[in-house]
Amino acid sequence: MSRITPLSVILCLICFLIGCNDSPKHTLYDLRCENLQNPLSIGHTTPHLSWKLKAGQDGEKQIAFQVLVATNPALLEEGKTDLWDSGKNLSPASVMIKYAGKDLTGEPLAYWKVRVWDTADNATEWSETACFGTGLSENEIHTAQYIGYPKETGNPQSPLLRKKFEVSEKTGKILLYVNSLGYHEVYINGKKVGDHVLTPAVSQMNKRSLYNTYDITSYVNEGNNDLVVWLGQGWYRPGLLDAYDGPLAKVWLKAEQEDRWKTLIVSDQSWLATESGYASIGSWRPLQFGGEHIDASVLPEDMTISSLDKLSWHAVVEIDVPAHAISPQMTEENRITETIKAIKITQLSDSVWLADMGQALTGWAEIKFPALTPGQEIILTYADHLDEQGNPASQNQEDRYIASGKANETFCSKFNYHGFQYIQISNLATPPEINHIAAHLIQTDFRQTSSFECSDADMNAIHDMFQYTLRNLSLGGYLVDCTQLERLGYGGDGNASTETAQTMFDLSPLYSNWMQAWADCIREDGGMPHTAPNPYPAGGGPYWCGFIITASWRTYVNYGDSRLIEKYYPVMQHWLSYVDKYTVDGLLEPWPDTPYRGWYLGDWACPRGIDQTNPASIGVVNNSFISVCYETMEKIATFLGKPEDAKLYTDKRSSLQKRIQEAFYSEEKGIYSTGSQIDLVYPMLSGVTPQPLLEKVTQHLFEETEQNRQGHLACGLVGIPVITEWAVKNNQPDFIYSMLKKRDYPGYLYMIDNGATATWEHWDGARSRLHNCYNGIGSWFYQAIGGIRPDEHQPGYKLIWINPQIPAGITWAKTSKETPYGLLSVNWEIKENKMNMEITIPPGSTANVVLPVTITEYTLNEKQSEKTKSNILVLESGKYRLSY
Repeated sequence: MSRITPLSVILCLICFLIGCNDSPKHTLYDLRCENLQNPLSIGHTTPHLSWKLKAGQDGEKQIAFQVLVATNPALLEEGKTDLWDSGKNLSPASVMIKYAGKDLTGEPLAYWKVRVWDTADNATEWSETACFGTGLSENEIHTAQYIGYPKETGNPQSPLLRKKFEVSEKTGKILLYVNSLGYHEVYINGKKVGDHVLTPAVSQMNKRSLYNTYDITSYVNEGNNDLVVWLGQGWYRPGLLDAYDGPLAKVWLKAEQEDRWKTLIVSDQSWLATESGYASIGSWRPLQFGGEHIDASVLPEDMTISSLDKLSWHAVVEIDVPAHAISPQMTEENRITETIKAIKITQLSDSVWLADMGQALTGWAEIKFPALTPGQEIILTYADHLDEQGNPASQNQEDRYIASGKANETFCSKFNYHGFQYIQISNLATPPEINHIAAHLIQTDFRQTSSFECSDADMNAIHDMFQYTLRNLSLGGYLVDCTQLERLGYGGDGNASTETAQTMFDLSPLYSNWMQAWADCIREDGGMPHTAPNPYPAGGGPYWCGFIITASWRTYVNYGDSRLIEKYYPVMQHWLSYVDKYTVDGLLEPWPDTPYRGWYLGDWACPRGIDQTNPASIGVVNNSFISVCYETMEKIATFLGKPEDAKLYTDKRSSLQKRIQEAFYSEEKGIYSTGSQIDLVYPMLSGVTPQPLLEKVTQHLFEETEQNRQGHLACGLVGIPVITEWAVKNNQPDFIYSMLKKRDYPGYLYMIDNGATATWEHWDGARSRLHNCYNGIGSWFYQAIGGIRPDEHQPGYKLIWINPQIPAGITWAKTSKETPYGLLSVNWEIKENKMNMEITIPPGSTANVVLPVTITEYTLNEKQSEKTKSNILVLESGKYRLSY
């Protein structure tokens, strides 16, 4: 018999550990379906699955994958899975893989996992299990009724809807589906379900409403249960829609029992309703967003069954609602993502106090009051800035709280929100303690996927202001102009900020929701509004209407998500047929106002001294934009395999470019239209300007900027992203940098030096100081200074271009971006005339690093090489140190 010694055990352990180090582990993470984590309803039966690979060593990438999908996690094994086993699929693809298994009709919930093989043909461990739900069938949707509070009985604006139900035995998942017209919250057995707020996201409510799905398994007891759906009006209100006087809801509750799904309850006349103590203030039209009226004497003490039983309950009313599509919400929920405390409270007059939160934000105030008397009315007035007298600017944002007289009374909004920095508290003799005043920032709960920092503190401050502003403008599954005055998803503001926003955040689901609203808004004749959703007419121009073309394409380029260009291509064509109707002698001319749309703008919100109303400027701006649309449609048609369409849009673009050049270019002056920055840049960017004239027009641009505008940005909402894109494509970092460094009007540092924490609507601070007007230049920090750009032919950062454009004055920068394939980072520093770069390329991606044409050699990972004739250095996934 051999003897095992301690030394032999140690040697075996060492050999084992060495062996592990020789074969690094690869792990899979961030499993997503339709770009969402574990969505419980996707509304169809052909999901798209994505994952990321965390490689164990440099240069590794996926060469094959295997996906398993089953009705039960226990079946996720080879030979057992009952829905799909892809087998070993020889493909590097890991983004938006289309399901190809059994028909999912009738399968509310499915589970999946994946493994991949690396370049050495080694398989990873299986991923963690993820899930997705297909949602309600069309037949199921019609089994429930819209119910609300009977207005003859009391105030129907924010009712509690209640239903008791019984579950004899919990044997599987229990799902709740809520389709509310207006906002809702769900409570089961006294507990709020989830941490999201202001649900659902927006939709064009005369065409579509959204439902939300909840896994309530852990909230439900075996035996008796109590379900409450608390409603608030939101956008669903008379005057905006053919709406009932209060919010409504359809509800379905389904349970998995003995491998079958059974519907336990639906909304019908058996439900009960009561008033909640909340009511709405304001019409939800521009500058009339009001707030909430809360009668604390009516509020339930809490949501427990015993407290609810003390209330007076009435039978609900069933309401016939005009027919429309009902589909699941396919973007993240709204959540509180940050809470801040007041920094200062001052007395304005007798019983009137002003709380300063220190920064502008979108969301809720929460205030614990000192002792109040029964019936005492506290008025809260909100604004994002102060007027010249030091009072909150008039923005018609107001909440009213009627005290119950009980101890520890606390106010917090529920079904409305505000854009604010200041809160005026009126009718209160003693102020709240400053640490009892809080503000909750609410946004669509997408991921921030980028970071930027450089050697210039001014640039960091401007970048951070853009990033913070966009977070605050995303509540509801779209990007709005502002949250305090209009709350509209303007296409112009969207066009201006999309490249910045999609670089900074993971917004593929948000854009999916928003583009759905745009598609629902198009009129029979192809006309488009200026906002989506489109509850009432709003101002804009073609740059606003054509957003569905440019935004859908950028979503494809930035995320590798082709669903939008595939789904909405006919909508894009329909709108361009409307453009054709108003094209005269080869040029788009102003179209008439309509009941759903007003104005015909070119640029907007320009600084003083720029005539944005000049017809020649409007003409060159709008026709240049249509040229961009034709170019984009050519690319989309090519991707979709429609060569005849591609040729059509190529020809249209060529003809339009000639007409723009003939109509708006002055040979004598060497300028387009008025010679403003946007009038000069947009024809160059859109390909109008003939090659021999580019240098001349560029020189006029520099002269216009330096001589007439004292080196400042001198354009508005449309001009900012246009001039940014042109500068990046033409390697003009100093041009942009010098304008960003200006501290006087107009400029971003002027905003910051005057107290801005978010960007303004106008360069002088008029109206709104939390606005999506000038954020389009934010992409420059990543694409120019950081040097990171995606490739349109291999989208979603499958192929990455790395080419820092470094203005004089910046000596280092650190830039990162979480791409659909993983983390991409570029950190560079120039020291003693030497460029040093640290680059991380995610598995599955390739980078083309552009080397300066003037260098003859470089060092990569400590190995010196001579530069070849090509100035492109190709890097596969991994970490690199590059210097030259």
